[in-house]
Amino acid sequence: MRKTALPLGFFLALAAILSAAAPIHAQTVPVTTVVTVLGPKYTPPPAISKDDLAVYEGKQKRDINSWVPAQGDKAALELAIVIDDADSPDLGIQFNDITTFIKSQPKTTGVAIFYASNGTVQAASQFNTDHDAVVKALRMPFGRGAAYNSIYLSLMDLISRWPVTRARREILLLADGIDRFRGDPFSPDVPAAVEKAQKAGIIIHTLFTSGVGRFSRNFFRVSQGQNNLAQLSDGTGGDSFFQGTQTPISFSPFLQQLETVLKNQFFLTYATERSKKKGGELRGFRVHSEQRDVEISHAQKVFVPGP
Repeated sequence: MRKTALPLGFFLALAAILSAAAPIHAQTVPVTTVVTVLGPKYTPPPAISKDDLAVYEGKQKRDINSWVPAQGDKAALELAIVIDDADSPDLGIQFNDITTFIKSQPKTTGVAIFYASNGTVQAASQFNTDHDAVVKALRMPFGRGAAYNSIYLSLMDLISRWPVTRARREILLLADGIDRFRGDPFSPDVPAAVEKAQKAGIIIHTLFTSGVGRFSRNFFRVSQGQNNLAQLSDGTGGDSFFQGTQTPISFSPFLQQLETVLKNQFFLTYATERSKKKGGELRGFRVHSEQRDVEISHAQKVFVPGP
């Protein structure tokens, strides 16, 4: 029986077809983000494993590569406490609560204190696991409500200068959230700060404290400031703490809740399609669990690298 040789073009076409039909896994990339898991009302959660979770991008379910508690050799945390210098000097009466909170942090947590003004931050104390030394850098805010103050520009300045390490990176922001530079509502610097934090994988927690000046006496501006702070926390996977429209008499209940948050975090790594954009992109996702009495929080978007 005579055999006919197939032309080279046939094999080239076949290779192209097979390449196009290659499994999607060949085009995926792992992305890692920090997820907080709590029980009801800031209580520790029940045990939760990788098998209890599902990750979705839109309606597309993604494969989970790993689910690692931020404990043991993964417990490292860099916690930046950012205090707006536009805050009222009366904030000093809550310094005992802040001091207790800082001193209660484990040795795996490096704490730094920054004061925000004029669109930048000034370090009162760099990241340090010697918490007794850190608390000595605390001072009362100057109470400068200048028209050019923007806490959001200050946050972006801090994020831009914060080196990447293997540690979790989180911010506790004490501010009234009012944008005295761009104005409210709909300050463009709020979503810009959220986006910058999402790209850097930084979580922002906020604690409302009253500012100074006429804006701090305007109920509409104060309410908008609280909305801005909530956007920061919601967008980055953090928590927002409020007690009405005034500085809480005690920070202790909120800081205890934050401590519970920090103790119940996990590194989630899942596979997603690599971005087609050269510089990568932010992509929305959600983490779901069928377990009862479990509250899951994380950034609304995660950075996905490009080619």
